[in-house]
Amino acid sequence: MIPRLCFDLLLKQRRTKKISILIGPRQVGKTTLLKQLHKTWGGLFLDIDIFSNYEKISTYENFINTLKINGYSENQAEMFFIFLDEFQHYEDLTKIMKNIYDHHDNIKIFASGSSSLTIKNNIQESLAGRKIVTHIYPLNFEEFLRFKNKEELIEKGKNLTRIQSKEYHKLVPELFKELDEFLIFGGYPDVVLNPPNEKQEVLKNILDLYISKDLVDYLKVEKIRNCKLLMQSLAINHGGLTNHADLARLVALDTKTVANYIEILKESFLLLVLPPYFTNKNKEISKMPKTYFLDNGVRNYFCNNFNEPSKRADSGALFESFCISEIIKNGESIEHLKYYRTKLGSEVDLIIEKGNGLIPIEFKYSKILKSSDSRSLIHFIEERGLDKAYLVNLSEIDRLGKIQKRDCFNLQFI
Repeated sequence: MIPRLCFDLLLKQRRTKKISILIGPRQVGKTTLLKQLHKTWGGLFLDIDIFSNYEKISTYENFINTLKINGYSENQAEMFFIFLDEFQHYEDLTKIMKNIYDHHDNIKIFASGSSSLTIKNNIQESLAGRKIVTHIYPLNFEEFLRFKNKEELIEKGKNLTRIQSKEYHKLVPELFKELDEFLIFGGYPDVVLNPPNEKQEVLKNILDLYISKDLVDYLKVEKIRNCKLLMQSLAINHGGLTNHADLARLVALDTKTVANYIEILKESFLLLVLPPYFTNKNKEISKMPKTYFLDNGVRNYFCNNFNEPSKRADSGALFESFCISEIIKNGESIEHLKYYRTKLGSEVDLIIEKGNGLIPIEFKYSKILKSSDSRSLIHFIEERGLDKAYLVNLSEIDRLGKIQKRDCFNLQFI
């Protein structure tokens, strides 16, 4: 098994008794991570999607008895590990986990789930102060290269942080070839590991499972055909302003249902919704958010467009969503991310807002930069007295001056 970058982080969590919760979409590797931890430390692994496994821990008494059957002793000095996969289907489990946490210092629980909407509601009160939440996303670009056994390209990408260049794309053409594939098919592990002629079918299977298990069976989405139309419409408008009223007319739903479905898609990690950043409300074009798919492969599936980026009109949107997703996968909290746009058309693709600090970032899918590409950034930082902003592009690397030009393979701004 190829280790994820977050695996070391999870290994360190054995030092704390707090319940470790892994949240992320289906098929991104949560089960694999739990099984790797189980293999490392032993204990008990249970797939809660199987009802008979749920019954084994459905009450506090059942939970403890099941652990004892599998080698646990209440008097043991060492920690006993239990791994619960897809625990979110049963609301009562969080209360049972709370009781285990409160009364047993030698039991460590790892649990995974696919829908933050339900998990967040269930754990907010029951597990307050008793949990560590780790978000598991599709592969980032470094992991993508690792899964393809191209570790040498990882080092070439990292070496770009040491140079200045006017045409860095010429230095690492093989990296850009891999980037094209990543922009087309995304980072779901099974998609990455399958050959090109099977990737679309794997994506279809992942999304069919998501629709049938999460949307229909669990979240009880009734108008599934309209919901699919909504996903297609959002894919076409990828990275654009999201107008609920316009979408409602397109997909034959009322605006309240559209807003509800978008919230469901966001909280089940299909969509990324960026709110606008503003301090002066009179200058804002609107309060409408911008919506992206977290994974470009999923977005391209709903668009039915798997052409290479250089032959597409939407390559800029693909690149923008790739960069934003990479920043999230590298550890930035989604809650810190916004965009900026004024009535006069001045726009900054991403604002990272942390405390009193602002990090403005613009993304340009271009091998030739123009002076106008940094105009909005200059205006934004001068108006607010900021020290610097970032222009992520395919051409120039220059870390001097207020507008720092960055490559697209090292997107750490924290």
